[in-house]
Amino acid sequence: MNLPEARWWTPQTDKTVRCELCPRHCLIADGACGYCGVRVNKCGVLYSQSYGRPVSIAVDPIEKKPLRHFMQGSRTLSFGTFGCNLGCIFCQNDSLSRGCYHDWHIYDETPPEELVDLAKQHHCPSISYTYNEPTVFAEYLIDIARVAHQHGLKNVLVSNGYISPEAASELYPLIDAANIDMKGFSETYYKEMCNASLEPVLDNLQRLYRLGVHLEITTLVIPDKNDSDDELLEWLKWVAENLDKQIPLHFSAYHPAYKCHIRPTPSATLYHIRDLANQHGFSNVHLGNIF
Repeated sequence: MNLPEARWWTPQTDKTVRCELCPRHCLIADGACGYCGVRVNKCGVLYSQSYGRPVSIAVDPIEKKPLRHFMQGSRTLSFGTFGCNLGCIFCQNDSLSRGCYHDWHIYDETPPEELVDLAKQHHCPSISYTYNEPTVFAEYLIDIARVAHQHGLKNVLVSNGYISPEAASELYPLIDAANIDMKGFSETYYKEMCNASLEPVLDNLQRLYRLGVHLEITTLVIPDKNDSDDELLEWLKWVAENLDKQIPLHFSAYHPAYKCHIRPTPSATLYHIRDLANQHGFSNVHLGNIF
């Protein structure tokens, strides 16, 4: 499979290109990749290295995404590629998010129709775009999602929500359910811990909500970073005012990973967060990664 030309980019001078897939708007020199590591500029044309090249495919319970209020008890065909457009130092899956494709390696090629057939063979009523950040393979995702709908399958997005309005306007209407990672409710946290910004994520949460997509939201709770009562109460207030209190909220325990070696999240912290949310009228609160 030849690499397909990417979408959402504009040519610049000297064969550089401006990628417009996500809020980074990477300026990519000839021969280089964007921040995500999978969108490559070749002679002034941007290509998607991840199109048709999943590197992890599995059949999971839908609850593992995590989705607790969508197609409960069903299984979903899950897959991911290399690449991510955030730089979370605490990444729990860095082998994929920071992985990259190599010209010398031959990758299995899986066109959209084949993934849909695979889901049907395993009696999965949905396909989940997950493991790494699906935004970076948006072209592939859109093509699969359209075929999936033609065959009566649902599309599930597990994402950081860091995508441009232009790309979101094409991708999000194809999504039936989404779990969005809200890393921490402050610009400082996003800048220091993820090398990104909070505002686009909030905008995209509202975009999904307005579209009527089934929405659940997950926060990985890291001690002394995003677990203060003040920050959590501000987050709950934002959800109540901009979404609604019935939105399922997931709070998961952090364990040291990648470049972050902070102590694991105590179980008591998560139970406290759940109590705090319940006290403010949030009834669909779920805890994860507690051992």
